[in-house]
Amino acid sequence: MTFEDVHERRRWYGLILLCAAQFIVVLDGSVINVAMPTIGQAFGADQQALTWVVSAYVLAFGGFLLLGGRLADLLGRRRMFVVGLVLFGVASLVGGFAGSIEVLIATRVVQGFGAAILSPAAMSIISVTFHDGIERNKAYAAWGAVGGAGGAAGVVLGGVLTQYAGWQWVLWINVPIVAGCLLLVVPLLAERRTAISDRVFDFAGATTVTAALTLLVYTLIEAPAWGWGSIRTIGSGAGVVVLFAAFVIVERRSREPLVDLTIFRIRSLTGANLAGTVAGGLVVPMFFFLSLYLQNVLRYDAITTGLCLVPMCVVTFGISLTLGSALVTKWGYQPVLATGMALLGVGLAWFGRAAPDGSFAVDVLAPGLVAGAGLGLVFTPLFVAAATGVDWHRAGLASGLINTSQQIGGALGLAVLSSVTFARLDQGNVATAETLTDGYTAAFNGAAVVAGIGLLVTVTVIRARDSRAHVELTRRSRTTIPTPATKSREPVS
Repeated sequence: MTFEDVHERRRWYGLILLCAAQFIVVLDGSVINVAMPTIGQAFGADQQALTWVVSAYVLAFGGFLLLGGRLADLLGRRRMFVVGLVLFGVASLVGGFAGSIEVLIATRVVQGFGAAILSPAAMSIISVTFHDGIERNKAYAAWGAVGGAGGAAGVVLGGVLTQYAGWQWVLWINVPIVAGCLLLVVPLLAERRTAISDRVFDFAGATTVTAALTLLVYTLIEAPAWGWGSIRTIGSGAGVVVLFAAFVIVERRSREPLVDLTIFRIRSLTGANLAGTVAGGLVVPMFFFLSLYLQNVLRYDAITTGLCLVPMCVVTFGISLTLGSALVTKWGYQPVLATGMALLGVGLAWFGRAAPDGSFAVDVLAPGLVAGAGLGLVFTPLFVAAATGVDWHRAGLASGLINTSQQIGGALGLAVLSSVTFARLDQGNVATAETLTDGYTAAFNGAAVVAGIGLLVTVTVIRARDSRAHVELTRRSRTTIPTPATKSREPVS
């Protein structure tokens, strides 16, 4: 076996390792949801405390993503990937042994922080390891497929583990996966980072943006309970604006900013982040309200509910892994992303026609296959567009940005659409199948409108000529396959 063959295998096995780590990050956003009633009984916790078991993870994850991405660029992507894995694994282990709800919430914060370091580091490793074109399209297709399947897999695993092994295993399931990943890091992943002379850390920028993102996610989580027009919501929102304004001022004056604001001059990156916000704002509420419809209207139990979501996830995974890469290579990322947004909107609008006496086949499976196909066509072009035109030394920043966009979008979408739903439900004095369905379908129809906005952003902000240029680059890469020495032109330290 030649050196080139070994190099090739190492890179693609490394991709499997990175995707496995990303899988547990996405999984943990949903796997604990099904275990909430059991956890409440175990600790005698009220609903507010249980909400924070879920929200603490989202809050830390969304708040620290940009910091995690920049640390990967400065301190080494493999190194920060390992740090994130260790934090995530230790928090998962300790969380399962938690003796109180407060300790469990604290471990979820550490899990979220570990995920915020791990995820952008892993994604930036992909962007600097795989050559722009066919290779990177395939790599991001696998990455997107794992992300699309992880959420629903969490619902299924959460139900099975809680019922047959105990709620602790929704956390402990991460430990052997983390251990396996740690053993394979050094053999499969090379270290890459910026030159030592460039390693300057923007502490003021890191503090202001992390505070701004954390307060933003916290406000979105709590706004439905506070009331969107309440003094607390308005005051908290004003604080977010002030912190972001301070962050922009700091970054403009910083010699080595945490976020080089000139990166937003790259239209594909800017459009991808706007579209990523929309995508996050659709995926999280879609799975949330589908679960509620299946359990509260169709009266399925938790495990059956999870299984009902499997067909949609299989379609998402399959299309992302196969068609997603091939279509981006042939057509470019803009038309594929636009097609995905359109299909996702159709699927959501179809969910919006669900009936109180509906059936799984008509009201869940059929629209789910359409929405799943849309998701499968969204993730790959989204990540490709977010990385196109980005210098290798800002790969971690670009990865942190697209991950942050999706997390903020998820929190915003769930908060807004939950308000729409509960406003409808409050109009009905009795929670019947009819009133519940009315509320859930209102959320789905609202999400379909948001998908339309995502489609508009895709065709207006992302330039078609940039997308065509990516196709041309991919065609050239077919005839000129770079050698292992030229595939990664960034310094290795």
